[in-house]
Amino acid sequence: MSITLAFIAALFASLTSILAKIGIEDVNSNLATAIRAVIVLIMAFVIVLITGQFDTIPEISHKAFLFIILSGLATGLSWLFFFRALAMGDVSKVVPIDKSSVVLTILFSILMLGEQALPHIMAGGALIAVGTFVLIGKNEEKKRFSGSQFYIVHAILGAIFAALTTILAKIGMEGVDSNVATFLRTIVILLFAWAIVLFKGTFREMKLISNKGYLFLILSGIATGLSWLCYYAAIAIGKVSVVAPIDKFSVVITMVLGFVILKEKAAKQTIIGGLIITIGTILLVF
Repeated sequence: MSITLAFIAALFASLTSILAKIGIEDVNSNLATAIRAVIVLIMAFVIVLITGQFDTIPEISHKAFLFIILSGLATGLSWLFFFRALAMGDVSKVVPIDKSSVVLTILFSILMLGEQALPHIMAGGALIAVGTFVLIGKNEEKKRFSGSQFYIVHAILGAIFAALTTILAKIGMEGVDSNVATFLRTIVILLFAWAIVLFKGTFREMKLISNKGYLFLILSGIATGLSWLCYYAAIAIGKVSVVAPIDKFSVVITMVLGFVILKEKAAKQTIIGGLIITIGTILLVF
């Protein structure tokens, strides 16, 4: 069941990136993140309401609450960096870098959760890292990041916080219903995202967002909510070192959708990098 949920989460995660890319054209990335957080919170609230789990919230331990909050903050930071990178670079390059967080997630799951460092897991993680570097490519003319390449830094930071999100969530979800945990995490993310929007004054740009922009941001938020609900249900019942790699397979789906829907250029290094990541993911799964 955990593997099935992880694959479903990967499907919705891939749709999230494509819909968000379309929805954040000419929209401040922080504002887009805040709007999507509202949609995800509504979805999480409805699920908790339907499942009748509200009564369990007062029973959650202080430790669990702490790690759920920390997980929410890590997610907020991951989102901000990821969608900033998405606004600056191609989906087919940003998403693979972000999904390379699986390597850090495997490392953290071994060090912090005590999961086994099996050879095929380490080899799969190494292949994903190699595939990511192939996707990033290199600038033959300059050794430093140029303005057009700076999105890579944002994407890498997003990956680091994404890895911390999974580990903190796994710890915080011990004895807690996964839907309730997702709901509480989303509240933290919502407060985090809107605090930044209000601080920077970008909320004034809401009236400038087109109907098309709002539509795709809402659809992206729905896809995110469905992905989260499946993903965190999967890590609640399965091993992080197995579930996370399956979820990260969304990178392959996203790249294909980026080529087909967004008409992004299928560069040789992108295809090669994607194939290496696919092989690494398959190795991790089996």
